[in-house]
Formats: sequence, structure tokens, C-alpha cells
Amino acid sequence: MDKPVCLIDTASDGKLCVQQSALQVLEQIQQPVVVVAVVGLYRTGKSYLMNRLAGKQTGFALGSTIESKTKGIWMWCVPHPTKPGTTLVLLDTEGLGDVDKGDSVHDTRIFSLAVLLSSTLVLNSRGTIDNRAIEELQYVTELTEYIKIKSPDEVVDDGEFVKFFPSFIWAVRDFTLQLNIEGKDATEDEYLEFALKLKLGNSIQVNNYNLPRECIRKYFPSRKCFTFPFPTNPDNVSYLETLDPAEISKRFLEVTDRFCQFIFDQSQVKNLKDGHTVTGRVLGHLVKTYVDTIASGAVPCLENAVISMALIENEAAFQEGLEVYQSGMEKLKKSFPLELNEITSEHQCFSLMATQTFMKRCFRDSDGKFLTSLEEAINHQFDRYLWDNEKASEAKCESLLSVLSEPMTERINQGFYATAGGYDLFCQDLEDIVNQYNTLAYQEVKIAEVLEKFLQQKVAVTTAILQADDKLTENERKICEERERAVLLEQEIKAQEERQRQLKEKMVIEEQNNEERVRQVIQKMEEEMSFQQQETQRAMDSKLREQAALMEKGFQEKANKMASEIEELRRNNKEVEDRKSREFAQMIADQERRNAENMEVLRQQHRQQMEAINSRPRPSSGGCSIQ
Repeated sequence: MDKPVCLIDTASDGKLCVQQSALQVLEQIQQPVVVVAVVGLYRTGKSYLMNRLAGKQTGFALGSTIESKTKGIWMWCVPHPTKPGTTLVLLDTEGLGDVDKGDSVHDTRIFSLAVLLSSTLVLNSRGTIDNRAIEELQYVTELTEYIKIKSPDEVVDDGEFVKFFPSFIWAVRDFTLQLNIEGKDATEDEYLEFALKLKLGNSIQVNNYNLPRECIRKYFPSRKCFTFPFPTNPDNVSYLETLDPAEISKRFLEVTDRFCQFIFDQSQVKNLKDGHTVTGRVLGHLVKTYVDTIASGAVPCLENAVISMALIENEAAFQEGLEVYQSGMEKLKKSFPLELNEITSEHQCFSLMATQTFMKRCFRDSDGKFLTSLEEAINHQFDRYLWDNEKASEAKCESLLSVLSEPMTERINQGFYATAGGYDLFCQDLEDIVNQYNTLAYQEVKIAEVLEKFLQQKVAVTTAILQADDKLTENERKICEERERAVLLEQEIKAQEERQRQLKEKMVIEEQNNEERVRQVIQKMEEEMSFQQQETQRAMDSKLREQAALMEKGFQEKANKMASEIEELRRNNKEVEDRKSREFAQMIADQERRNAENMEVLRQQHRQQMEAINSRPRPSSGGCSIQ
């Protein structure tokens, strides 16, 4: 993108709406995305920082006049400067607290969307982090009213939000104070933590003072602060984007560079609840889901969004996996006919590639519904490709026999064999044809069946030549007839045995595929469980750090409450892990059951073929030999 586009706008009825053109841009982005959103009061210079993150001087509109420039949420997608294969998505939000707009509910929704969509949230403010600046962040205290983890009827500990909220950066613009706390030099981060200190007491005034600070500490345990001095002479601020670097404060540029580098290095790829990596396409679905929910008057729910996204992504993962298989097999089809071991080997390779592709994109397919559909679709496609290969092999074998038997056909038409001793000459020519055919078509899957069909077609001719041969006695003719029947029976048995061999080969490949699918399912489940444990540990560590800080500062009552929350979090997480373990165990059991059922179908076919072969008497050799 060479410039930003509007992602979320306000319709004429006042409701938020998504711009379709922006969704089309996101739909094309298959890479993971790092999403950085900036929020803050209007006309505080948010857009300048976002332009710098994009590596540009201009792009997002700068509010150099009394009118707020950015409306809704604007988006700029650029290649990530330090993470190859990743896209950096920058979201510049409408300025909060615009007196002309005067709609605090609208502001809170914009703020909530920035939190929901971003992996790093930048809060941009001017001056200092004083009580007024923090009180203006009433949006933080209202987050749990505008964002739900689960359905509105389910009670969820506020600490759960830390698992899913972005990292937090406070960018303080036009900062003029000395970084000094109680007579000691302090870092920017220490300055932020000092501003977020709680007061002892339970009065209304103390509780009102502590509430926004507690929310920031609770919801955003990963916090960072940057203090920016004035960028230039006040008369030039309106033209910041067009100023020569020499006209901008070196200190300001140094902090800006440090700010950008920190985001490039530390901002993480956006993940959904349960650890699914968000691509541009997924981000587009999330935007539409959240905005449509808000427009309907409901509260965005992370759980519902994940469920909705899982259905969309798993269906797409199914299609993507099937396309990988079909693409590979269609290229292979151009080389048909092939030996069975070659086509089954390629089938195995493309089948595993399809499963890997599916596993990479799918998530929350806990009942294995979509994986099962993929397996069934691939098996159906494989049967079709086997049939196509057989038809190609059959056509090749028939063509070969037609060419090889052409001289013999001419002799038959000329009556060459309708003489004394003609039967022996016919048998010799037929044996030569069969030997050449077996030599040239030995790799063909239909070699035996086509030959069986060819010999059956020659029965009438063979009988006629046999009856016309005056050299043979009646008894010799009967013996030859018996031998001809024996030869046909032997070839029929050979065709059945070839089908049996091919089925056994297919069974071996299928068993190997089943084992690999189970291994991939286990690996996927272990990855999901590992991410679940990481989420839990992050939330636990956050609470433990906050509890330790409370105890150190003398907030014993709050620390005791935090201890109860920690214990509740442990219990809830244990229940979640136990439930997931049961789901995973059931999924593996279901996978193994399906594998066993598929193998039993193949074994049943194998038994039936064996019974058919064994039920036929083994003929003695003789007649027109085609051994």
C-alpha cells in the first residue's frame, strides 16, 4: 500500500461500518500480521508517529488545524522492516474526546476496537502523565463493559483479559519535565510506574483515583513508556511532516527512532485466543465480526469471534488442503498411465502435504469434523485418479495388443490358418504376441485384465481354427479345447491375483498414511495445549507480580483479594486443561477408529478376492501356451 485507506467509518445513521475496499486489501495478505494501533485525544499528533512507523513522512493525515483529521479507523499495511514474511498493519484511530462530536460511547467503541484488533496499543498524550491524563482514560475502566471474553451470561475473572489484550506503550508528547522521582534520576518506564501507583485507603476519592490505574495495571501488564520533547519551534509544528530533519529537534528524532525500533523488535504477531496466528485475511474477518456485532447493539465477544473464525478458517483450510492434493495429482495425471507403486507413492506424498497444509491453518477442529472431511475427499479423489490411471493403462494395453496382433488378424482374414496344421501355427503366433505383450507392458496396471479380455475375444476364432484343422483327430480336438479353457482360466486367475497385489499395495500405503495423520493430529494438539499453558502462565505471572507489588506497598487487603483470584485462576485453568485433554484423547480415538474402519473395508475386499482366487481350480498347462 502506498498510502493509508479507511478501514472503519461511521455511517449516516451513526453506526460503525467496515469499508469493503480495505477488507479486499486484507484478504490478499496471507502473511502473519503485527498490528499496531494508536489511540489518544484528538489533535495530539498520533498520525505523525504512525507515518514514521510506515517509514514515511506523509500518509496518515496530521491534524494541524482545530479540526480533528482522522475519522473512524484508518489502516496502512507495509512490509515489516525487521521480520521477513510478516506484514506490519498500522491503525490510526479517530481522536478521542472531540468536543464537536461529543459522543463518549462512540469513543469507547473506537478504543475497544483498537484493543481488540491490535497486538500493540500505543496511547498518545501530551504534557505529562498526571492525574488529569489518567482520568481522561475512562475508556480503560469501561473495557469490560464493551468487550467480553465469553458469552455475556458467563462470569469471567477480569484477569482473563490479560491473556488476550495487546502490549501497551504510552507515548508522552511535548514532555518538558525532568525524569526525576523523589530526588533520583528515573527511566521513562519508572516514570510510568510511578504515575500508576495506587493510594492507600477506601474512600470514594481514593477509589476513583485508583480505578483507572488498577485497570491499566491489570489489563496491560506489559507496559512501556516513551517521553518526546517538543519537536520544533511552535510556529512550525503545523508543518511537521514537511520540515527538513535539520529543523526538527535531535532529541525528538532520537526518541522517535527509539520508539519505532522498539515496536519493530518487540511487537509480536497478532494471535487469536487459543494461539491461532492472525494473517491479513483473518484480521479482515475479525474486523467485520467485531464491527457488525457493535452495529447490532451487542458486545463483541472474543469467544464468539474465535468460534466464528474457526468455522471460516477450517473450511478454508479444508479447501486449501484439497487444492494442494488435487494440484499435485493433476500434474501427475499428465504422465498417466503409471505403475501402481508410483501413483500410490505420489498419492501418499500429496496426501500428507494436504494434511500438513490443513493443520497449519486449522484451529479448534476439536471433533475432527474438517479433518475427516478432508480425508474422505482425498480418498474419493484418489479412487478417481486410480480409475483414470487404469483407463489410461487399459487404452495403452489395448492399443499395444492391437498393433501386435495386426499381422495375425490379416492372416485370419486371408484364411491362412484354415488348413491342416493351421491350429499349431495359430497357437505359435498367439504365443509370440502374448510374450511380446508381457515384455512391453510389464509395468502396466491393466496388463493381466486386458490380456484376459483379448484371449476371451479370440475364443471363437480359436475354436473355428481348431475345428477346421483336418490334421487333428476328434480326440485331439477335445484335448485342445480343454487346454484352451484351462489357459483362459489361468489368465483370469492371473488378473485376479494382480488386482489382489494392487490392493495389498494400497493397504500398505493407507496404513502409513493413517499413522502419519495420527502423528500430525497429536503434534497439532500438543501445540495448542502448549499455547494454552503459555497464556495461563502469562496471566498467572501478571497476577503474581501485581500481588507482590501490592504487598510491598502495604495494600494487604487488595493483595489477599488477588491471592483468591490467583487460586481461582489455577482452578479454572486446571478445568480447561482437563477438558482439552479429554477432547484431544477423544479426537485421537476417533481418528484411530476411522483408520481402523477404513482398513477393515480394504481387508474385507482382500478376503473376498482371496476367496475368489482360491475357489477356482488350478488348471493344467497346455493348449496355446501363454505362460
